Amino acid sequence: MMQLVKYVILAIIAVLLIVVAIANSAMVTLRVLPEAMAGFLGWSWELSLPMFVVILGAVVIGLLIGFIWEYLREHKHRAAARTERREKESLRRENERLRGTRRDPNSGTTQDDVLALLEDGSVPR
Repeated sequence: MMQLVKYVILAIIAVLLIVVAIANSAMVTLRVLPEAMAGFLGWSWELSLPMFVVILGAVVIGLLIGFIWEYLREHKHRAAARTERREKESLRRENERLRGTRRDPNSGTTQDDVLALLEDGSVPR
């Protein structure tokens, strides 16, 4: 069911993009510098593209800038989570060590001090 919804939404987006492309198919000229400044400097770079390519290109560039910005902004949170995860694992290992659990050499199961005292009268080390 969710895949059907996903495909319907993608189809609607595709139709909208096609409509925008047809409605904005006129050619536009993109220039790096205004004409007056290009005449003063003696060079100019320009490119003629359909308007929908310019619109979609601007949207894609904006999304990329946003993704990169958010990735860099969240870096400190990911680093803190990674540090806390390592600390949690270290504390878990230390907790197991301090509880005094040990492996029974005969069965391979974990055995604590009280059970060891009850079973064989010796304190595990």
